[in-house]
Amino acid sequence: MKIAPSILSANFADLGRDVKQVEEAGADYLHIDIMDGHFVPNLSFGLPIVQALRPVTRLPFDCHLMVTDPSTYIQPLSKAGATVIGFHAEATAHSYRIVQQIKQAGCQAEIVLNPGTSLATVEEILPLVDAVLLMTVNPGFGGQKFLPSVLKKIRRLAEIKQQQHYNFEIEVDGGINDQTISYCRQAGATVAVAGSFVFTADPAKQIQLLRQAAEAEQL
Repeated sequence: MKIAPSILSANFADLGRDVKQVEEAGADYLHIDIMDGHFVPNLSFGLPIVQALRPVTRLPFDCHLMVTDPSTYIQPLSKAGATVIGFHAEATAHSYRIVQQIKQAGCQAEIVLNPGTSLATVEEILPLVDAVLLMTVNPGFGGQKFLPSVLKKIRRLAEIKQQQHYNFEIEVDGGINDQTISYCRQAGATVAVAGSFVFTADPAKQIQLLRQAAEAEQL
């Protein structure tokens, strides 16, 4: 299972150091939450942070847009160094168009669903995306408690992926720790975003704990 530390829980005064720490610890992605204060009631990182961090690390940037108009961010994020661009299905009536724009910009396309949003809203574009991010908390703030009800959705998405022979990653974000990552992996998730769990202690040790927990059930 791939691990994507979320810098929403990192030390904002020393982001470069924290990013280097998780890279050295073996993280697979760097998860960057971009919030506009409208789609979610919070503000976080913008393009200058993405640009500033790009020379600091070789990690792929998984940029999660929690904004009301994702289309306006695609080209700037691509130029800033984004690898994956995720947008919320709830934020647009034109998901197909957004996926096309992301691909045309040279990035991988990821669609994101809030806990209360049905998979039925995105089934038509599943063949086109590189990743589906299922929120396991209500988006906007770090440090929230994992919502077990989303496990059913993870399992259903994994079934669809297998039945249709799709290749997208199944990513989970919210309340991920050394217990909940195991539940998500068993349900079919392939990428786990973890913020508070990683950055409130020694990141290297915490990432190791996540990997051990995710792999334990496979033995």
